[in-house]
Amino acid sequence: MSTHPPTGQQPPQQGTLPATALRGVGQRPFGIYVHVPFCATRCGYCDFNTYTADELAGGGSFRGWLDALKAELELGARVLGEGDRAVPRAETVFVGGGTPSLLGGEGLGEVLDAVRASFGLAPNAEVTTEANPESTSPELFTALLGAGYTRVSLGMQSAAEHVLRVLDRKHTPGRAVAAAGEAMAAGFEHVSLDLIYGTPGESTDDLRGSLEAVLEAGVDHVSAYSLIVEDGTAMARRVRRGELPMPDEDVLAADYELVDGILSKAGFDWYEVSNWATGEAARCAHNIGYWRGGDWWGAGPGAHSHVGGVRWWNLKYPSRYAAALGEGTSPAAGREVLDAEDRRVERVMLELRLREGLTTEVLDDAGVAEARRAVTDGLLRDDELRAGRCVLTDRGRLLADGVVRRLVG
Repeated sequence: MSTHPPTGQQPPQQGTLPATALRGVGQRPFGIYVHVPFCATRCGYCDFNTYTADELAGGGSFRGWLDALKAELELGARVLGEGDRAVPRAETVFVGGGTPSLLGGEGLGEVLDAVRASFGLAPNAEVTTEANPESTSPELFTALLGAGYTRVSLGMQSAAEHVLRVLDRKHTPGRAVAAAGEAMAAGFEHVSLDLIYGTPGESTDDLRGSLEAVLEAGVDHVSAYSLIVEDGTAMARRVRRGELPMPDEDVLAADYELVDGILSKAGFDWYEVSNWATGEAARCAHNIGYWRGGDWWGAGPGAHSHVGGVRWWNLKYPSRYAAALGEGTSPAAGREVLDAEDRRVERVMLELRLREGLTTEVLDDAGVAEARRAVTDGLLRDDELRAGRCVLTDRGRLLADGVVRRLVG
């Protein structure tokens, strides 16, 4: 589905995928990701493909983006429903960004209607939208529930005012918890709060206070990510100038243990290294589809997709993305076809992060030998390895990336 196919092929004007990728479509988990590129302000740590009104400078609008999004979703349905093949219905939908809540209830309703019109929704589909606390209201959540959304993920980051200030977050410390309460009062059963730990200046007591606020909110899902200082961000420039320290690895490890300990004691179980839920129904099925190598169509500027071992990504700038679709061409900027070894390595990278772990059948002989050594080092569970699975220990979760490197050589 690329305008930059392998050498010797002509750029597909309407979007195509190899027959090998299309084989099995509809039999594997299938989801839709929608990327909303709009933000009211830019957070200093963020390197996502997002734009404020000033940065767009008239080069994009909600209506132009939505028209282009509809065109891409229709294109996707044609590509995946080629010939006699049935168009796969979306088992999960995830609207992310950016700040989807800036679109309001009516705008997000139109987004979901566009998915219904092109792919359709499977029975009991999980439909999630991200939201920033400062752009939500009881009326918004009521509208989202009525439109068919089943899950809300709120960007809380911290309950400490000075930490939010370092992150350039605009909401007040208590707003995320209040928004979660409004979502549940509107009727949402599944509400998630996202935390970032390791921000310069954040103390152990600050993090503990954020976790206590999460528990008081009564949500059923929590995501917690260590702060990563990405090149090209405002925060990276502040670190380079010596205004902020780089996050300390030992502090990040201690923070993770605190997060896991408090959440586990409160009845949350980890199901992926950075995600905890109160039960299986509360887990994010859309993200599980990523980690288990399912198919998904990513629609919107800069969105990434994967179908049957083919990965592609869209043009980033909204006006260029919309122009390509307006001309009837694919908005893809590039693609790669994963060979068998690529796919094997990806399975190790992604599935090892899950609570259920990874079958040893995916490993080569050297990888199995490394798995045994990882047990000796306290990184993988001995009982699970004897049963044919690689499952991280608590210590292994702290060093998950290193374990992956060992298992794939």
